Amino acid sequence: MKSKIAPSTSERLPWQILLFSLPLMASNVLQVLFNMADIAVIGRFAGSLSMAAVGSTATAVTLFTGILIGVGGGINALVARYYGARDRQELQRTVHSSAIICLICGILLLIFGFFGSRPLLRLLNTKPELLDKATLYMQIYFCGMPALALYNFGNAVYSAIGNTKKPLYYLLFSGIVNVVLNLVFVIVCDLDVAGVALASIISQYLSAIFLTAALLRSREAYGLSPKLLRLHRKNCREILTLGIPAGLQNAINSFDTVMVAGNSAAANADGLVYDVMAAFYTACSSFIGLNYGAGRRREIRRSYLICLGYSFGVGAILGFSLVAFGPAFLTLFTTDAAVIEAGMKRLTIMGFSYCVSAFMDNAIAACRGLGKSLVPMIIVISGSCIFRIIWVLTVFAWFKTIPSLYLVYIFSWSITAAFENWYFFRCYRKLPA
Repeated sequence: MKSKIAPSTSERLPWQILLFSLPLMASNVLQVLFNMADIAVIGRFAGSLSMAAVGSTATAVTLFTGILIGVGGGINALVARYYGARDRQELQRTVHSSAIICLICGILLLIFGFFGSRPLLRLLNTKPELLDKATLYMQIYFCGMPALALYNFGNAVYSAIGNTKKPLYYLLFSGIVNVVLNLVFVIVCDLDVAGVALASIISQYLSAIFLTAALLRSREAYGLSPKLLRLHRKNCREILTLGIPAGLQNAINSFDTVMVAGNSAAANADGLVYDVMAAFYTACSSFIGLNYGAGRRREIRRSYLICLGYSFGVGAILGFSLVAFGPAFLTLFTTDAAVIEAGMKRLTIMGFSYCVSAFMDNAIAACRGLGKSLVPMIIVISGSCIFRIIWVLTVFAWFKTIPSLYLVYIFSWSITAAFENWYFFRCYRKLPA
């Protein structure tokens, strides 16, 4: 098994990481742009109320899709490790156990999301005027969870072995289908939020089918074979240990409808910046996992620092650009001046904060590459969840302003990053020389 991302001890490593990350970056940007198309279509052709309804589901959707993303990250690190170690048996067991775990997770999320959407939205204090549309959107959207789970599985496997282009091609095709269906369902068929949700799940199933079929056709060790599909206890334990999701989002739903709509429009910037930066986190986990499996200690540290530099730089450039061109960006989603003003309150603060998150997320990805996930998860829960709750109950409760709420991000990221980096370098120093 010759690795497509075999680490080099030469000065070519920054170039290798960049070439590996570019297709991932393109995939992530395309996914964000297609999601933006959803919001843009619903905002311009169905109104701010519908856009706010879709936006009010973001906390719940992000929380539960995060389970699939976390499992995918664990799969990526494990496949990279065994691929780098040339361990064909463990690689096959990991891939086939992962496929089953992802499908099970997707089905469970479908059931929970379909039957639990309304109670969950009520728990998140979703405004009454948004509840019916938000519930309908979530029920339909969660029907696509099995497809999203399988796509994340296939994407994790291909990324781990260095083939980041194949998922990109499938995503591009399905994304174009998504945009076309959005326009047809919302404008022509007048399906409102249901049309956007239907377009999303159809495109998700297309990309999942294409990627799964590619793995079934593959004759490599990482390919899928129906006769090998079974759960292996050791590999399942590793996958679940690394794949435990690590975060909760703060609930913007406590604000009025206009502020929720403004946040929904501005939050598209979060997806754009985070997902571009996330390409380097995937690269960090993959390269570190591969080097860890191959026993190349020095390249582990180099991979971490290179990915950190890339992700910080991209976060800074994109964040500052959004601050400068924020109003123009928000007009892509709404023409309502009040919504744009509300969205700029978020963009102004977040634009200067995105790059700070690189220190936290890159360290988490590096730990995952080393097979460490439990302690990073505890740190994230403490720094990014418990700290935020304390902040909301103290600082935000005192000032009661939108800026005082959004400032929680940069402070929680900074604290979490300090502990995550301490833990990563502690684990790194224990590796055999």
